Amino acid sequence: MIFGKQASTTSELVSVSLKTLLDLARPAAGLDLKHSTIRAGQSGGYVSRFKGRGMEFEEARGYQPGDDIRSIDWRVTARTGETHTKVFREERERPVFISVDNRPAMHFATRGVFKSVLAAKLAGLLAWAAQHHGDRIGGQIFTGSVCRELKPQNGKHAVLRFLNAISNQDDDNLLEQATITLEHVLARLMHHARPGSLVYIISDFRGINDQVEAYLAKLSRHCEVVLIFVYDPLESHLPEKGRYRFTDDKRDVVIDTGDRQRLLKYQQHFTRRLNQAEQIAKKMGLAFIQCSTIDDPIQRLR
Repeated sequence: MIFGKQASTTSELVSVSLKTLLDLARPAAGLDLKHSTIRAGQSGGYVSRFKGRGMEFEEARGYQPGDDIRSIDWRVTARTGETHTKVFREERERPVFISVDNRPAMHFATRGVFKSVLAAKLAGLLAWAAQHHGDRIGGQIFTGSVCRELKPQNGKHAVLRFLNAISNQDDDNLLEQATITLEHVLARLMHHARPGSLVYIISDFRGINDQVEAYLAKLSRHCEVVLIFVYDPLESHLPEKGRYRFTDDKRDVVIDTGDRQRLLKYQQHFTRRLNQAEQIAKKMGLAFIQCSTIDDPIQRLR
């Protein structure tokens, strides 16, 4: 049994509180939402290489010589009997869409904080940074059985809505049969992230496959995509031979690492997953960030 301050400290390692996410507002102020890709020094500021106007409809006016015929407003033209064209203005606020993995496998760590806690903190920092830049904040949070989207909105209330959704995840979802796959998540993401959005996907990318790659390719045609790969150090380096105890404050499991072949297979699964995610990012020119459970998320985003 854990008492007092130790219990509070342990709780912060395995779950994230709303207060913790709110406290990230100050350190997030110094973050820049421009990201270099693996392939080149491309940046993703407010001038995008992706398709999509980045423009918002303002009014319809009479057609003038030189106007793009693709902008003709056929409804107004039909109603008035005179040719009208649509006038657009630049959007000053870019939609920032943050997808956060909270599946059961994310509730694990051997050092530092749970991967789920790290993902929540990364998402919180990005949401606050977007708000500081005047962008609209929305997102997607998915467990093993539930996937929820929040439409991008303006202002501090949008950040609070998003952070509330992250911190109020139901632990019962971890015990339900996993039905949400990475393919399913990305298929939904394509419908909710509008063209011109800056999209972050924070995950350990379990279940990455060719279909996931195809969805990312489609998404990256119209959005700027940043992949943030979270992992535990044990996944990348085999532990020393011995017996190790794992706990989630409710259940204890003891694992004997004497079976080196089994551990090697586990590590190979991780390496294959990391390499596949990294290669996809390189091929598509996406920004790719690795962050382990012992890393400072602020420093990694910088």
